[in-house]
Amino acid sequence: MLGNFVFSNPTKLYFGEDSLNYLNEELPRYGKTVQLVYGGGSIKKNGIYDKVVDILKANGKVIVEDGGVMPNPTVEKLYEGAKLAKEANVDLILAVGGGSCCDYAKAVSISAHCKEDPWEKYYLKFEDVDADTKIIPVGCVLTMVGTGSEMNGGAVITNPKSKLKIGHVFGDRVFPKFAILNPTFTYSLPKYQMAAGFYDILNHITEQYFSGEDDNTSDYIMEGLMRSLIHSSKIAVCDPENYEARSNIMWTATWALNTLVAMGKETDWMVHMLGQAVGAHTDATHGMTLSAVSLPYYRHIMPYGLAKFKRFAENVWNVDPKGKSEEEIAEEGLAAMEAWMKEIGVAMNIRELGVTEEMLDGLVSSTLIMEGGYKVLKKDEILEIFQESM
Repeated sequence: MLGNFVFSNPTKLYFGEDSLNYLNEELPRYGKTVQLVYGGGSIKKNGIYDKVVDILKANGKVIVEDGGVMPNPTVEKLYEGAKLAKEANVDLILAVGGGSCCDYAKAVSISAHCKEDPWEKYYLKFEDVDADTKIIPVGCVLTMVGTGSEMNGGAVITNPKSKLKIGHVFGDRVFPKFAILNPTFTYSLPKYQMAAGFYDILNHITEQYFSGEDDNTSDYIMEGLMRSLIHSSKIAVCDPENYEARSNIMWTATWALNTLVAMGKETDWMVHMLGQAVGAHTDATHGMTLSAVSLPYYRHIMPYGLAKFKRFAENVWNVDPKGKSEEEIAEEGLAAMEAWMKEIGVAMNIRELGVTEEMLDGLVSSTLIMEGGYKVLKKDEILEIFQESM
């Protein structure tokens, strides 16, 4: 492994069918007022909302409702939530939902007492949280897997007016203090959202995997995570309530983006930049925006990282290398990945997400260029990839 790094992860995880009970252990650590963050109301239909509220009330908490968090949380919603948190002098933000709710909760936690415009400070200037800024603690009760937001400092916010969807990865102070992971809470998720989460997990891993050429322990860990995900996802799409498959996927999702496998890696993240541009223009589901642009991007950069793509084919997809060139092996690996994507039912092009030819120039303008991968893209290459993604 190359370079120097520091690894720290302060989030405490409670995993399993009885994990929600541990909320009773966490709540006494915080003050009386809890901002309850959730999405469109599905947790009220499946009973999770009532379970959480009952525990909050049993612990004497004052509940500040903050529902309606959209799949791609907007800056307007962030302002609304931050204002609510500040005026109610919230002591804990509890996100009950998927990655969008967790991201939003973390963004609110650092914005409520920020003296500047949080969008400009954190998402346009990419500044860190000032040392004297009060950060409201965050806890998560996960109901959808994919983002890994339950155990990292990332928070993605969308600005519909400027057509920008930007993620900022903050340090340890912004990580959730605790996260509750009950695989059965993911059972009621619609198949489309479930599949989107599965691809989001894989892409988090490949974004980190496709960088660097050294013999890196992180790469071996990632190969194991990907093999586990592929195996379990095939079971879950046929049997959504298979606890073993769903629990393995939930655990893989957390380890895919809790910063561990990034250690000693440069990391890429260009697929996320392409996908987030699509999301900013269409409001499409995050995992589907990633799946729709991935293959054209990876085929574009494959010649620049051929050795790793060959390894990916052999170690993740079991491609037999006998009698084949490195290029043939690598391409067969991507073909196997494509077949798996179709099997689990993710979007294979951006047209089905609502993108039209007239939107392509805007997508290019909204795409941030990263430098950690095998090839730093130019604007004309980004346009070419979006065209191939149609």
